[in-house]
Amino acid sequence: MKTFEKRSLQINAAKKIIKHAEAKAEELGMKIAITIVDESGVLKAFSRMDGAPLIAVGASRKKAVTAVGFGLSTGSAWYEFIKDDPILMHGAQSFDDFTLLGGGLAIIVDGQIVGAVGVSGGHYSHDEQCAKAGLAALEGSD
Repeated sequence: MKTFEKRSLQINAAKKIIKHAEAKAEELGMKIAITIVDESGVLKAFSRMDGAPLIAVGASRKKAVTAVGFGLSTGSAWYEFIKDDPILMHGAQSFDDFTLLGGGLAIIVDGQIVGAVGVSGGHYSHDEQCAKAGLAALEGSD
């Protein structure tokens, strides 16, 4: 039987992402929801800050699933990818659990997707800042 191995984000790394994303949100005066998924898009960790909007729960999950599913950050990266292709632009939005809104980042280690983070609760540009702050905490970590 032929098999293959996949790498996955460890729970301690997911918790670290959440901690640093929430710290950035507090710095920006935001209340956010953060979803971390593994390499298959399965929930690994989740946090909703007190006062975060209800819609942020589902939106953060969609951002994470979109990022891990396509290996492409949500927001401007996706827009640049599809802006000149009307069929892709309209068709992609019909996928379940898909969003173009910024705040979803794939977590890539040695060229392999090991998970993704999705952040929602404010303007998408602020959501992106929080997601990036979370991922930055992993730099130099094992």
